[in-house]
Amino acid sequence: MTNTTLTGSATTSQFMAGLESYWASLFEGRNEAFVTLMLLFISHEIIYFGRCIPYLIADQIPSLQRYKIQQKTIQNTRQNQWKVFRYVLLSHFFLELPMIVGFHPVAVYLGMTISSVPFPPLSKMIPQIFFFFVFEDFFHYWAHRAMHYGPLYKHIHKLHHEFSAPFGLAAEYAHPIEVLVLGIGTIGGPLLWCSFTHDLHLITTMIWMTLRLFQAVEAHSGYDFPWSTHNWLPFWSGSEHHDYHHMAFTNNFATSFRWWDHLFGTNKKYLAYKERQRKEQHSAQGLKKVQ
Repeated sequence: MTNTTLTGSATTSQFMAGLESYWASLFEGRNEAFVTLMLLFISHEIIYFGRCIPYLIADQIPSLQRYKIQQKTIQNTRQNQWKVFRYVLLSHFFLELPMIVGFHPVAVYLGMTISSVPFPPLSKMIPQIFFFFVFEDFFHYWAHRAMHYGPLYKHIHKLHHEFSAPFGLAAEYAHPIEVLVLGIGTIGGPLLWCSFTHDLHLITTMIWMTLRLFQAVEAHSGYDFPWSTHNWLPFWSGSEHHDYHHMAFTNNFATSFRWWDHLFGTNKKYLAYKERQRKEQHSAQGLKKVQ
């Protein structure tokens, strides 16, 4: 083992020790339920709106507009952004905050570790988070598909489809019932895991929620950058996959992975659309060569 490796390992250990010490200090002498509430809600606000900032900046950079997926439909105007921001912020305070209040007693009842340290090792957290992704994606696929049934779409899901060319802030722009239903998929995985194993730490749940928020905002960003997740993780849904759903109001119901839509045949129109795009681009390139 080299000196560089030893130094890196020692630095990591020191960082984790400091993080765990800070975590313990947050709860020391305070009401555990209240601290949990603050941690979850404040981190949600910072991560969600913070994740939107790069895309808001990209909107102001002309050279990045070539990465916009829908070039003809422009809905990420300041007026729409402000409208969505106000709605989502109100939804966070009056809908998601009460949901978070109820999280602590349920989590503790099911055996989740809240304030104790040390944190679990990555070897334990990674498979847990992977399970949460798969569970949420499967749940989201069927709940989302159900939301496109006539009355449910008309009275609930239509609000989320107000923008056929979505933007990051619109990821949580949805009817209260939809927020509640889809929220089950997000928190259901950790609670289900905890109910069976009694072996889950709050920090793992927070990391999972952070990754889920990153995924949701990216999927609604309206941008397909070379570094976008689906361009280096082929089975990932990403913005290009979900943007078609908003544009066409059909197909591509999954949130994280492409395999459910492929397995259940709800990506056929999307695949046909991509094939038409490919042929049109090929023809355009051929014309340029002739000229």
